[in-house]
Amino acid sequence: MIIRFTLALLSISCTISSLVAAEQPDHVFLMIGQSNMAGRAKMLEEDKNPLEGVQLLNADSKWEQAANPLNRYAALRKSISMQRIGPSAGFGPAMASHFKDESVGLIVNARGGTSVREWQPDQPLFVTSIERWKQAGSPKLSAVIWHQGEADATDPMYLNRLSVVVHAIRAKTGQEDLLFIAGEVYGDKPVNEKIRNISKHIPNTASVSADDLTVFDGVHFDRKSILELGRRYAEKYVELTKGQ
Repeated sequence: MIIRFTLALLSISCTISSLVAAEQPDHVFLMIGQSNMAGRAKMLEEDKNPLEGVQLLNADSKWEQAANPLNRYAALRKSISMQRIGPSAGFGPAMASHFKDESVGLIVNARGGTSVREWQPDQPLFVTSIERWKQAGSPKLSAVIWHQGEADATDPMYLNRLSVVVHAIRAKTGQEDLLFIAGEVYGDKPVNEKIRNISKHIPNTASVSADDLTVFDGVHFDRKSILELGRRYAEKYVELTKGQ
């Protein structure tokens, strides 16, 4: 009787584990950075509709169908009224379209106005990003999507500081070859040259261009451009992982 009871418990445990595992998206992306990643572009009414095929990690560390603003659950975000439409809104649907029947999950954890110094491994933004990933069950990440640099536009040490962030994320997640894609900021800023050359300094990294994108206030991309930026991130990911 005891043996049968034990086997029954094991069966139930395995079933529960399978259900939990099944709820985990097939492809999980960590979306981090400052205000353009958080999203400052004005949303249209249609932008509030759920994003088909895209899941978002919520405040309870559960996956729910994604809907803008996607930075709403960031651990250290600014006021909810400041969270609007960001590149994740273009990236997520593009990835869902690419993967077709496989699910896409986004962990969005951005905060406006932050320097790369505030993303170092001992800083709260880095720590909370890793904590959110752990609370999601420590899933294998498909890539880290990074948009930050406006606060460090003229920092000659930007790539050195960013390299520390990249290697620390890889160490914490146990993925030494984790893909890291960074996006240019608006305008002819010195930091863009650093971002464009990231792959020459840090293995398994890439950048996306902000050419032809427009802003509404001198810094933040407008709705059309921020969605395009998200799609460029998706295109770069597909290009880099083609054949895998």
